[in-house]
Amino acid sequence: MNIAIIFAGGSGVRMGAGIPKQFLEINGKPILIHTLQLFQGHEEIDRIYLAMSRDYIEYTEALVKEYGIDKLAAIVPGGETAQDSIYNALKKAQLDGNPEDSVVLIHDGVRPCVEYDVISDNIESVLAYGSAITATPCYETILVSRDGCKVEDVPLRSESYAAQAPQSFYLKDILEAHERMRARENRYEGMVDACTIYRALGRQPHIVAGNRGNIKVTTPEDVYTFRAFLQYRENEQAFGLAQPDRMRVKMRKLHSTKKNTDA
Repeated sequence: MNIAIIFAGGSGVRMGAGIPKQFLEINGKPILIHTLQLFQGHEEIDRIYLAMSRDYIEYTEALVKEYGIDKLAAIVPGGETAQDSIYNALKKAQLDGNPEDSVVLIHDGVRPCVEYDVISDNIESVLAYGSAITATPCYETILVSRDGCKVEDVPLRSESYAAQAPQSFYLKDILEAHERMRARENRYEGMVDACTIYRALGRQPHIVAGNRGNIKVTTPEDVYTFRAFLQYRENEQAFGLAQPDRMRVKMRKLHSTKKNTDA
């Protein structure tokens, strides 16, 4: 069983919009629907669970019905933080009787550009390594600074990656990790994503090569980028302009070689 866990409880503060950003319409459809359709149309995804602000559940139910998202198993109320919302969706998946070795792909509701084969690679990585953290190599130099003024460290760019989504695990493993975090006095403090949680528990997540267009639509500038990406996709389909992502091809070859060596 392969399950997509989509969290979409954002308020859209950074977007400056009158509605949460996941409901902004781009090319005639809400961003959330663009995202859900990626998993709806993927043949390896069996079910979708969506965590949503309680105030927008009824509206979202109407949207998914309108757009035929029939893999949606449930919409659950979000929590105080993104990690609380993800936990609520994971618990619902467990309570629904999904096998504990189901692969769960945790994904932002406002990341509508993840490619089909990245989803497949996440599933394959969990089956092989127990986890998958979608990431792309950094093209810019990363600076570490606690106060935002002084540069305290400059990691090697050749060793720096930007984490994206999905981030994927076995259902039993990621639930157990969340429950250990929730048992702490400071709970999810400093835990920005599943990768951070896993590392905080001393576990070793495995990287999967992502696509560079897999943006998180958070600011007005991101909306323009998403629109341009949709136009690019249309041109690919109409004129056959698709070009391979050379860095992604390189990362996939590296991981394939590593997998064969481990075997």
